[in-house]
Amino acid sequence: METDAAQPAPRTQQESGCETEGVGTRGTDDPTEPDLDQITPVAQDYLKVIWSATEWGDPPITSTALANRFGTSVANVTDTVKRLAQLGLVTHKPYKPIYLTPIGTRYAVAMVRRHRLLETFLVDKLGYGWDEVHNEAERLEHAATSTLIDRIDAALGHPVSDPHGDPIPDRNGVTHKPTNAVRLSEAGAGSWTVIRVSDADPDVLARAERLGLSPRRRADINENIKSDRELGAAIWVVPYDSD
Repeated sequence: METDAAQPAPRTQQESGCETEGVGTRGTDDPTEPDLDQITPVAQDYLKVIWSATEWGDPPITSTALANRFGTSVANVTDTVKRLAQLGLVTHKPYKPIYLTPIGTRYAVAMVRRHRLLETFLVDKLGYGWDEVHNEAERLEHAATSTLIDRIDAALGHPVSDPHGDPIPDRNGVTHKPTNAVRLSEAGAGSWTVIRVSDADPDVLARAERLGLSPRRRADINENIKSDRELGAAIWVVPYDSD
């Protein structure tokens, strides 16, 4: 990227028993959703990816990882990150990870909300497969207005997770995420419930679906499944509750 600044229905807030996390816990207590039109599509993409990188416990992202993610050069990423820093959206030192500022976090969470609601709408209302929606939502999210996103949210019943199990922030930046989730690779043998499958690789999504490993479904974990390193890293589970 050049520099320039059939799954189960998604759960609603009433059905969720997860912890809540707001943008205030990531550096600001201002609940107002920011105006995404104030930043460029490239800035929107960068902030969203920087925020998402640490959402499930991975370390902060680096310029090299961003370059790999966007299919561009480290030099291009460095230029863009410098501009984001000048705008007060990120902090970054040479050869160090990139961190969002409080206002950068607010923009990032708003973009994540937009992206995940669009993915959910495409699957739930238009019949897309969960392995098809990521790139489609990437294209749509820059054209969608806040009014459209709010109406999609209402039409879907205010879901708290997208088709892949990733939490959908509400308008105040609050998300609902289990506190006892572990990667499949770290889960012991026995019965678990899948809560999330990373959408980073469509092939992994398709393989998970063939094995019945999709969010909110019971999974009986054995060594054959755990031996698949890609699945083990991409899938998150919680202990199975028969109730």
